[in-house]
Amino acid sequence: MPITALASLADLTLSLSADFSWLTSLVETATGWVGLAVIFVYSFLIAFALPGVSEIVLAAPLDLGLSRGARLALIILVSGAGKAAGSVFAFHIGHQTKESGYFEKALARLPVDVMGWTERKAVTIAQDWGFAGLAAALCVPGFPDTLSIYAFSVLEDDYLKFAAASFVGSCGRLLVTLVGVEAVLAFL
Repeated sequence: MPITALASLADLTLSLSADFSWLTSLVETATGWVGLAVIFVYSFLIAFALPGVSEIVLAAPLDLGLSRGARLALIILVSGAGKAAGSVFAFHIGHQTKESGYFEKALARLPVDVMGWTERKAVTIAQDWGFAGLAAALCVPGFPDTLSIYAFSVLEDDYLKFAAASFVGSCGRLLVTLVGVEAVLAFL
């Protein structure tokens, strides 16, 4: 991927992340079967471009005629699929930028050694845990997905395992969030 294409992608990412409150509002009000498409697209974008957290999809008031449990299970599966697809896209971008060296050069100009710290942590987790480490990192509620996804994307080579780990981690994150919220509500 040429450097100009990467710069354009960076500009697109910044413009998307600059004001995506409309998308968050869309997810929070998503209803019906179209709401599932909104959840998929939001989860896809969260995986590679948007800052923020993916847990917001659990608040989507989908009115599908399903029980609460079935509705939440469907949201989790659709969000996990969207995040896995977005992760594969980020995985591809990560490999392209790794080969071009553009990303590393840009980070090297920062006063803080972001690349060194991230790479050391990601390498340690990847070496110790492999794809299970990616899935575990993605299970942490509130932690930016894109950091884990891009860190692992430059270290690993298997698209299918990467997508599977992203799916499992994304679904796990939403389940951890639901259990946490239910536990808090039980004590109120």
